[in-house]
Amino acid sequence: MRSVLGSRARKGFTLIELLVVIAIIAILIGLLLPAVQKVREAAARSTCSNNLKQMGVALHNYASAAQDKLPPMLDRSPNGNPSYWQPYAYSLLPHIEQDAIYRRGQGTDGWGNNNHAAVVKTFLCPSDASHNNGISPPTGWAVTSYAPVYNFFGISNVFDASKGVNITGPKHTIANIPDGTSNQIGMVERVGHFQAHNRSNLVFHPTSHSNWGWHQWSNVYGVWGLYLPQINVNQGTSGTNIAHPYYPNSRHPVELVLLMDGSVKSVSGSVSQATWNAVCQPEDGAVVGNNW
Repeated sequence: MRSVLGSRARKGFTLIELLVVIAIIAILIGLLLPAVQKVREAAARSTCSNNLKQMGVALHNYASAAQDKLPPMLDRSPNGNPSYWQPYAYSLLPHIEQDAIYRRGQGTDGWGNNNHAAVVKTFLCPSDASHNNGISPPTGWAVTSYAPVYNFFGISNVFDASKGVNITGPKHTIANIPDGTSNQIGMVERVGHFQAHNRSNLVFHPTSHSNWGWHQWSNVYGVWGLYLPQINVNQGTSGTNIAHPYYPNSRHPVELVLLMDGSVKSVSGSVSQATWNAVCQPEDGAVVGNNW
């Protein structure tokens, strides 16, 4: 009888049993964590792709309302007193359901009335942690994780008599791109803030060169359009593959790009330089390689 009562009185686990349970839990966590991270990255990449698709629709809607013309890198209101500048991203606002921000910025170069700090979720990749909730750390201005390709939206610098200035804008309309739309890149991923270089990809500031494919030293270093993208980029200030403003850059295992037909494509790190050059230049007539 005593032995039966003694066995019933025993409660809890021994130390060895607890250690075994803890070890099993640790192993399970170790096995599940990579899977969870993959799911999160897949969700972030899907959101990022959707952002680019929305901007693709916005580009085509803009063109539809403007006789096939594409939005310039930097536009200006008609000549008069006063006249105002309008950055590229500002022109897209009415076409991504951001009419309130668009109206608030009218008559102020697009960034007045606190529009300089207007964070637009569509302009931000969820994997881009280089900024402070959409704000540039050193400037307090809103940033974007994307950039239009200069070869499409800023290659022409033509005097517009109605506006009294040279307009930095597209050379082609959506309907007459020489190399077509399905294999030509219009927008790339580009982190919001380049920590190692203390530069930001400001969304509504015209002098920040919030585009990819041009810089003031292009005559020395060449046009950015010929630089292969940085993939799974390091957003810090040290280590390898640090995000650089002369390159497209992505936190994903691939670079997501918006094609001019409105579709989104994943570009792997194995893309050749010749293929990349071909898809970044709308009138070079080059044949796109089979690694595209």
